[in-house]
Amino acid sequence: MATSTPQAFTGEVVYLFAVDVAYELKRPIPETLLGQPLLPHQVGPAKRSPKQHLFQHLRAARLEPVKMASPFGEVVVQRMAKVLPIGAVSIMLRVPFTHLQLEQLGAFDSPAFAQEVIHKHLVSLAKSIHDELAPYAVRPAAALPEGEAYTVFCLETPKAREDGVSTPFDAEAWFESNRRHIAAILTQEPDGNLLSQQEAEESTGQFLSYYRTDLVVVDWDAALVMDQPADMDETLHVLELANLQLEELIAYDRLLDGALERAYADLLRPPKHLSRNVLMNRLREVRIDLARFSDELSNITKFFGDWHLARLYDAVSRRFHLGDWHRTIDDKLKTLDELYEMLKQEQNHRLMVVLEAAIVLMFLIDIIALFGGFGK
Repeated sequence: MATSTPQAFTGEVVYLFAVDVAYELKRPIPETLLGQPLLPHQVGPAKRSPKQHLFQHLRAARLEPVKMASPFGEVVVQRMAKVLPIGAVSIMLRVPFTHLQLEQLGAFDSPAFAQEVIHKHLVSLAKSIHDELAPYAVRPAAALPEGEAYTVFCLETPKAREDGVSTPFDAEAWFESNRRHIAAILTQEPDGNLLSQQEAEESTGQFLSYYRTDLVVVDWDAALVMDQPADMDETLHVLELANLQLEELIAYDRLLDGALERAYADLLRPPKHLSRNVLMNRLREVRIDLARFSDELSNITKFFGDWHLARLYDAVSRRFHLGDWHRTIDDKLKTLDELYEMLKQEQNHRLMVVLEAAIVLMFLIDIIALFGGFGK
């Protein structure tokens, strides 16, 4: 029996924006954000998952909806902001659409809408949040970073026709027959027919399905999710956390670059210009802080066992190269450790020289005292 292939979809385009606003936030963090309560945010799993809570407890504020002119008319956009104690903020905008063909979804990623409308609104919102969190921020960012943006195209799973001819909607079969068009949406290409087979397969290579009726396709800048509306939140939450991790890893990388540059510059200066003890203390503080924050960043997501959300997170991590970012940061932390150990050895060497000089001096005093008659 043939699978029913719909011509139009209903759903929403979700825009994620993660930005690092401070080194960390003082505890407790504020109870309100932009006039809305900042409450613990939890996502209940809709598919098989561990009994333990998977995610770090974030605090989220549901901001007032706003009206925007989308490529297909004016819509009401839902907004949410989430705050992490490590100084990161994630903003989510949800733009609904109805009865659109797959090829039409690319309009939501066009520069006229995605950059001129959505991105400007996200940056403005991020600046307002940055200013409001300033009293709670430890070493707040002087200038708001560029941030990490990610787009998720969410399609409601079509209902099967009740005509006795079609079977329930098969998401995997639909994916295979529309792979080139999906790749065009994820890569922001206006004409999917121009994409090579190799690029289409590469852009859509990371895809997952749990039930026959759901699907997640993950790429670097965007993802496509097909599921029931009530079951999409957990998938969006995983994508959002991975995007937050990427932004924080980039921020830590910048911080480490600055620490290493200062350390190299200080080491090249004459020893009298800056006390080696002061330099060692600086390096020790950086090592401790970054090791702690690296651990907290890893604790944002904890998965146990081979569950669907763990597989999804693994796919997103590969697309975002989170493992490579972690290795880069670990290598730079190792370099800081080597600089610290080098300074420690230098300090120990100077101490041994002083001790040896003291012993020689005492020996000379004893000789002088013995032969100079001072002992009588």
